[in-house]
Amino acid sequence: MTSNPPNTAAAPPVSVIMPVLNEERHLREAVRHILEQDYPGELEVVIALGPSTDRTDEIAAALVAEDPRVRTVPNPTGKTPAGLNAAIAASRHPVVVRVDGHGMLSPGYIATAVRLLEETGAANVGGIMHAEGENNWERAVAAAMTSRIGVGNAAFHTGGEAGEAETVYLGVFRREVLEQHGGYNEEFIRAQDWELNYRIRQAGGRIWFSPELLVSYRPRPTVRALARQYLQYGRWRRVVARYHAGSINPRYLAPPAAVVAIAAGLVAGALVSPWFLVVPGGYVAAICLGSLPAGKGLPAGARARIPLALATMHMSWGWGFLTSPRKLARKVIASRREPAGHQV
Repeated sequence: MTSNPPNTAAAPPVSVIMPVLNEERHLREAVRHILEQDYPGELEVVIALGPSTDRTDEIAAALVAEDPRVRTVPNPTGKTPAGLNAAIAASRHPVVVRVDGHGMLSPGYIATAVRLLEETGAANVGGIMHAEGENNWERAVAAAMTSRIGVGNAAFHTGGEAGEAETVYLGVFRREVLEQHGGYNEEFIRAQDWELNYRIRQAGGRIWFSPELLVSYRPRPTVRALARQYLQYGRWRRVVARYHAGSINPRYLAPPAAVVAIAAGLVAGALVSPWFLVVPGGYVAAICLGSLPAGKGLPAGARARIPLALATMHMSWGWGFLTSPRKLARKVIASRREPAGHQV
């Protein structure tokens, strides 16, 4: 959604940071959506390059050669929070915009975010993760990721009214806030956004969601890739819950509860009575029915794949949460004896 940009005199310089790894498919388009923003202030893009095995580095080098506003920094580990911290450290400006290598900023995104930072006094503002697919499977995943049966009531997935939030998608930060909190905790391979936003809120900072801010997101292209993604989401959300007591809420417990109930129903149905199969059968019926409104307007091939996408997301997230090893939390706790991540 576009917004009237601030006047040039009031527009602070902005740094856009982008950690990338194997993003040859979308990197050029993602950077184009940044450079074509209608923003009157100074703009720079800092791409943190992980050890990609595709043409990502070649494409990034071409982008640097084509536009002096684009720079790259190395991210030898390839881990997202390390790349974010490296890009923050190499950037210069008072407003820091996070974008992923497969995220497409809507027109006016930066201008709107800067305005919202000023109007709300927030430490971080963000909006909607607008999933969009390019084939039937990706369209099915996008529908699942933007439906309440898929992700619950998370506003940054499903939309809603502007207001304070627990977390937002990606984020547009005041640099002093990132410096105050030491950037991202590099032990959080996933859930680093949620964890950082939790620390900001605990320190009295405001996280602000606005549906005016829209980022198009490209879903994972295969069932296996989606399962791996959501397994890691569940695993690392459990780490956040262990490290930050009281940070969990019932929405996050629904997937692991579903995994336990379905597994118990299958075992009891096989060993005790077929009546217990009503639990897994009820789940299948629920996601099939729930996929009907989610798939409205999509091709038949995409609609048919939505139940599989939903089940993959729910079961993978729940299994990741249930099997998250305690050693991950120990590593995180050990890392917090020093400043988060590295100083930025």
